[in-house]
Amino acid sequence: MAFTDKYSEWRTSSLRSVKPEVDFTSPGLAVMEVERLFFSGKAINSHADEVWPRLYIGDMNIAENRSELTRNNFTHIVNCAHSSRRGGEFYDGMGITYLGIEAHDSPTYDMSANFNTGAEFIHKALSGRGKVLVHCHVGVSRSATMVLAYLMLKQNMTLVEAITTVKEGRGVIPNRGFIRQLIDLHVRLYGYRS
Repeated sequence: MAFTDKYSEWRTSSLRSVKPEVDFTSPGLAVMEVERLFFSGKAINSHADEVWPRLYIGDMNIAENRSELTRNNFTHIVNCAHSSRRGGEFYDGMGITYLGIEAHDSPTYDMSANFNTGAEFIHKALSGRGKVLVHCHVGVSRSATMVLAYLMLKQNMTLVEAITTVKEGRGVIPNRGFIRQLIDLHVRLYGYRS
């Protein structure tokens, strides 16, 4: 199946259900409504789950398992926990292109400073037919935030569309600070509409 066909199929299936409305004009209410979206959908079933064609969110277990990385044919890795875990040298000789982001899973950490860098890296990898693993420690907050930002910046999805798409593949729940930063990105890209 061609990428454009799979993209269309993926996007159509993730937007099939009724889209929830989020009131982006009220910052506090928006955080609560977006948080509620994260509590619906799939739970974590594995160490890495496909959330967009050839784009996976995962945890440290798969990121540090060279045989699993090879078996799954990952070509690119975004490590959103670079500051406390192994760096790119771990993947030497594997043909994996690495991006390390020194993010902390704290509501006060400015993850948005990494949105463009991460989105560009992921987009370039997928455009070149790569297979990307975006991970942090558990694969629910930092890595999910990065993937959501990618979908918004490069696939022209609203925050609600991005969450709906990701939640079909993996249970995620970014911390409240990251949710606020994603809401700010949404408002910058789309204004106050859902």
